[in-house]
Amino acid sequence: MNITVYLKCDRNVELRKEEVLLKDLGEIRCIDDHISAKLKAIRVHRFHENAPKRFVISSLRLIAMMEEVCPGIQVEVVGETDVLVERVRVDKYRGIGQWAKVLLVCAVSFFGTAFTIMAYHNDVGIKDVFLLVYQLFMHEKPTGINPLEVSYSIGLTVGILLFFNHIGGRRITKDPTPIEVAMRNYEEDVDRALIATAAREGKEKEKP
Repeated sequence: MNITVYLKCDRNVELRKEEVLLKDLGEIRCIDDHISAKLKAIRVHRFHENAPKRFVISSLRLIAMMEEVCPGIQVEVVGETDVLVERVRVDKYRGIGQWAKVLLVCAVSFFGTAFTIMAYHNDVGIKDVFLLVYQLFMHEKPTGINPLEVSYSIGLTVGILLFFNHIGGRRITKDPTPIEVAMRNYEEDVDRALIATAAREGKEKEKP
């Protein structure tokens, strides 16, 4: 047998079930459908109640499992060399507690951002700047609300909406928002750190 099998694994895999199969970790391509089906059904791991809910497995270990089931095949890895697998419990994040966390995050984000903007304006003396600009062009002091303050507030709001690319639940453009980019970069950094830690401490998975 001299059949080439292509293995493309994801870096991070989240599952809800206890049993982890090879097909859950990525894609497998092979010209022989029978071999492909056998490889996809390989059991890589089984989560137990008291066992850790996260593990790292190397593509070399996956290749060894595949060669045990189908001797003589040639495996080509075209994806990630290490896979971080985590079991998530969806029912754990439901109910009043989850809504309370969402409200808390929204409140902290709103008031924290408002305080940051006000503190910045206070540091640079933006009110005095508007007053001087108004006097420079109008040759008199403003009575009541400065029109520059109103226009600046409107411009600040529009600028924030354009920057974050969101109005309510709708996107302005198809590009990912800065928050999505930052979260994706953060997730990738966390995944790399967990994989590197597992490799350094010798905690990569060896047996199913």
